[in-house]
Amino acid sequence: MEMLEKIFKDPEIMKAFRVFREAGSAEETKSRIFRDSLRSLRGDEIARLEKQGNTAEDWSNILVTERFDCNRIFGSRFLGRCVLGHFGGYIDLDQPGKDTSVAVPADSHSSIPTGIYNSTIKDTEIGNEVLVQDTSFLSNYILEEGSAVINCGIISASGTAGYGNDITIAIGNETGGREIQSFAEMSIEIAGFIATNLLDDELQKNYREKVKKYAIRFSPSYGIIERGALLLNVGKISDTLIGPFAIIDGARIIENCTVLSNAEERTTISEGSLVKNSSIQWGCSVESMAIVDTSVLTEHSHVERHGKVTSSIIGPNTGIAEGEVTSSLVGPFVGFHHQSLLIAAIWPEGKGNVGYGANVGSNHTSKAPDQEIYCGEGTFFGLGVDIKFPSNFSESPYSIIATGVSTLPQKVRFPFSLINKAADNIPEISPAYNEIFPGWVLSDNIYTVRRNEGKYRKRNKAKRTSFVFDVFRPEIVELMIDARMRLEKIEEKKRIYLDKDIEGLGKNYLKEKNRLKAIETYSFYIEHYALMGLKEKIDAMLEKGEKLSEETLYGREGGGIYWKHQRSILEREGYLERSLKTNLEKLIALEEEIAIATEKSKEKDDRRGARIIPDYEASHIPAREDSFVVETWERYKKLKGEVQAYGITG
Repeated sequence: MEMLEKIFKDPEIMKAFRVFREAGSAEETKSRIFRDSLRSLRGDEIARLEKQGNTAEDWSNILVTERFDCNRIFGSRFLGRCVLGHFGGYIDLDQPGKDTSVAVPADSHSSIPTGIYNSTIKDTEIGNEVLVQDTSFLSNYILEEGSAVINCGIISASGTAGYGNDITIAIGNETGGREIQSFAEMSIEIAGFIATNLLDDELQKNYREKVKKYAIRFSPSYGIIERGALLLNVGKISDTLIGPFAIIDGARIIENCTVLSNAEERTTISEGSLVKNSSIQWGCSVESMAIVDTSVLTEHSHVERHGKVTSSIIGPNTGIAEGEVTSSLVGPFVGFHHQSLLIAAIWPEGKGNVGYGANVGSNHTSKAPDQEIYCGEGTFFGLGVDIKFPSNFSESPYSIIATGVSTLPQKVRFPFSLINKAADNIPEISPAYNEIFPGWVLSDNIYTVRRNEGKYRKRNKAKRTSFVFDVFRPEIVELMIDARMRLEKIEEKKRIYLDKDIEGLGKNYLKEKNRLKAIETYSFYIEHYALMGLKEKIDAMLEKGEKLSEETLYGREGGGIYWKHQRSILEREGYLERSLKTNLEKLIALEEEIAIATEKSKEKDDRRGARIIPDYEASHIPAREDSFVVETWERYKKLKGEVQAYGITG
């Protein structure tokens, strides 16, 4: 896998922790920070230090820089071999990492002098302009320039730790079988690829070997607190690498971890949180008494408000608040903001939601907790749902499990579906079955689909992960085409259909009227997708100055993956038999229908709200003024104007 090779060949952790780049061990050089530019303390300096309340096990084991002076070391004890830099500047607690060598402004209320105060230091290197204050025990660490450790308990490194690398994370089946070895720079793409290709023995072996080499390479015999990092009121930190400009404020315990961070993407662990055996990447936050154990938080994800993440890998821009995630691979942009449960989930595509009280965790059959779920891209688990395992919604992207629904173990294969409680009492069908509405999200809730596309683009903070934000893309449209085909190829018309009649319905029933509506809905959006490809092909040709003609447009040559797929649909559906003018006019009509449907989808909320809440209109923007509805109409007008400007008449 190309991405795997690149990460292990040129890891970003080398940039995050500068001392990894420095040659030599403690035996080969005096200092990993200052190399050999050190000297022993003079007699007058030792006397001055002792006068200021400092003690040492052996002052000859204390090495200092040429610029060292004693003015900012008070009430501290030094054990073993320590290296001390120069202290003459200030740390700004409101702007940690700011240049510490300059004089503090007279009106600053958040700056504190660098130096060492009232602390016990053992076998530690302290760089220039570092602050260590009121810390009970700091052992076997390297503190880079501009870092600060204030009012902390125990900070130590055993010298034998892996710093959260090569940790076995059992996702999916809790009893084992889908384990992934973690490493600090793991991406959700790699995790998903490894977790879903268990039968490729060579891939699995190669991956494990590379992770083990990575862990050995980046497991130094000392802990690191990088430049600009700020540690305040931390109970205990052990065997942890803390990256540049990270903020650790009020955390309870951080143990055997790598915390990646930089000036633009500061990582925060705070407010009584606990983090163990984990990797926390750039821009992440763990706060308000959250727990992260044996997990990887990839870039710009967060856990907060008592949230619990155990034995899991969390994708970029995903937030876990209050609820619990265990043995799960959760992709990007998943909203998880309330008390709910997600266990044994394989969800690398993400872009979904877990509502309050959702129980997506029935993985225990009373025999063993060995069941799992494939959630599928964009799946929305509503309030209080109860999802029984095993379940597979991977071929039903952007589907909704409605509030309070309890689902049986099943595989559903209809994209953009709604699964709701049975509206009818049908004697010949089990009362445990729900009703399914294939394509309902497109026909009745297109506002959400189109809005989410833009929302994820705007909210994305990840810099190392590439996302495909388009909902309508080849793999998903192919699922729609397959779903439509199965809906059309029935042996006989019935009032009610089950999975034995139409494969992929799962433990749900489908009414005839909803089968017909689904066929119409899928066909509408398949055609729109293909015709949009035709327009984009025209735009690309015009940009290159090429002449437009049906021959060149309808031909098989040229174009990327999207256009090749879109053109194949145009051919399969018979749309190439229509004139170019007819196809473009049809596209305008379809786009207008989508704009109308988007506004109507939002208007439903307005009408219902006004009937129930007396002053609803006073506190809600009407659908016609909703920013996304307005944007949708503007998109339609823009498309219409561009098509008309082509001047195609034939």
